Amino acid sequence: MASLPVESVSGTLIRLAGEPPEGLSECEVELEGETQSLIVLRQGPEVRAWLNICPHAGRRLDWAPGRFLVDKQGHLVCAAHGATFELGRGECVAGPCKGASLLPVAVSLD
Repeated sequence: MASLPVESVSGTLIRLAGEPPEGLSECEVELEGETQSLIVLRQGPEVRAWLNICPHAGRRLDWAPGRFLVDKQGHLVCAAHGATFELGRGECVAGPCKGASLLPVAVSLD
């Protein structure tokens, strides 16, 4: 899966160049001088993004760049330790960091 094109970064607002595909995808951006991977979720017209970092161990959640595990309920599952995240709020609902949340990132479309 290819990384999403990013048009610009202004502070912590990420402007995507074009509309991401429906579902989960990934992009890399420079935030505060460091390259960061973002999880991008598009559901119809709504787009959300979080840092691609599991709060349990600080590892990426994807099992390969831009490739995510999703359970039957539509929850994102960390490939390393199985933490399960509800994507409406980014909250961990099961696993080793239950109650913690993914760090949201403001995102807009071109």
